[in-house]
Amino acid sequence: MKLFTVGPVQMFPQTLEMAAQQTPYFRTEEFSKQMLEANVLLHELLAAPKGAKTVMLTASGTAAMEAAIINLAKPSDNFLVIKGGAFGERFVQLCELHKVKHHAIELEFGEELTEEHLMPFQGKGFTGLLVNIHETDTGQLYNAKMLSDFCKRNNLLFVIDAISSFLADKLDMAELGADAIIISSQKALALDPGLSFVILSERAYLERVQGQSASVAYFDFDNHINNFARGQTPYTPAVNVALSLNDMLKRISECGIDKKVSGTAEIAHDFRNKAASLANVKIPDFPLSNALTTLVFSKGNAKEVFERLCEKGLMLTPNGGKLADSVLRVGHIGNHTISENDEVISALREVLEGD
Repeated sequence: MKLFTVGPVQMFPQTLEMAAQQTPYFRTEEFSKQMLEANVLLHELLAAPKGAKTVMLTASGTAAMEAAIINLAKPSDNFLVIKGGAFGERFVQLCELHKVKHHAIELEFGEELTEEHLMPFQGKGFTGLLVNIHETDTGQLYNAKMLSDFCKRNNLLFVIDAISSFLADKLDMAELGADAIIISSQKALALDPGLSFVILSERAYLERVQGQSASVAYFDFDNHINNFARGQTPYTPAVNVALSLNDMLKRISECGIDKKVSGTAEIAHDFRNKAASLANVKIPDFPLSNALTTLVFSKGNAKEVFERLCEKGLMLTPNGGKLADSVLRVGHIGNHTISENDEVISALREVLEGD
C-alpha cells in the first residue's frame, strides 16, 4: 500500500533501514552527542530565536499540545483558540479539560480566517492565542503573519501547532515571534510516529516554565529542558526514532530548508493543477498548505472513492465527522515525486468515471 496520507507518511529507504536496527542503549555520550546535534539542526530549520529551548517527548502530537497547555497556561490566562476543524476543536477540548479560560473563533468548512475574525478581540484582555497553523482536518493554512501581528499588538503568548506544516510551508519562529512551536516525527520529517517536540521561546521559558512547580511528572517541561541541555530526556525516549531524526535533519540541512519546502510546493501545485480536471471534485478556495490537497466530492461519495483507491493500493486520508462523506485529503509530504501525482489522478479518474 502506497501512502498519500499526512501522517504517517511514505518513508525513505535509508530511514527504513535505520528503523530495522537493534535499539541501542541510550544513556551514553554518543546518544547525547547526536541529540545535541539534532537540537541545533532543528532550531536552524525552524529559525528559532536565541535562547529557545527544546522539549522532546515520546508521545503523539496531541500529547505535545496538551503538555503545552499544562506548562504554559496560568490561572489568570484567557486564550483565544482558532477552531476551524477537528484539531482546533482538540485545543478547545484541552482548554476545557485543564480549566483554562478561553474563547473559540469558529470557522465553518470553506470559510477563510481573516483579520475580521480577529478584530472583535483586539485589546479585550486576552493573554494568548492557540492555533493549528495548518488545520489538517480541512487543509486550510492560516495566515501566520496576520496572527503574529495580532499577537504582537496585544502582547499575546503565541502557540503554534505546526505538526503538519513544518518543512512543508515557510515557518520562521523568530520572525513570527512565536512562543511555542509544536511538531511531530511522523509528518514531513517522514519518520516513525513516536516523538513530538515543543520548541519554546526564551520568553515562554523564563516567564512560564523555568522554576515553576509542575503538577505533572512526565510532562514537566522544566525537567525535560534541563535534561535535554545534556542531550538526554528524563525518561526513556523512542530511541530509534530519535537516531533517525538526527540522520533526517542532517539530510534536510544539507539540501536546505528552502529547497525542501519548494520541492513539496511543486508536488502540491502539480497535483492541484491536474485535479482541476476531475469531474464532480472541487478544491476549496481557502489557502492550502503544501502538505496536502483537500478534495471535496460533490456527490458525497468520498467513502466509496476511498475504498476503491485502497483496492488499487493507494491510501489517501479519509475524513471523519460531518466531512466523512464529502472530503478526502491527498498528502504531499514524505517520499513522493511529481510522477506519482499522475498515478493518483489516473486512479481517481477511473474510479469517478466508473460511478
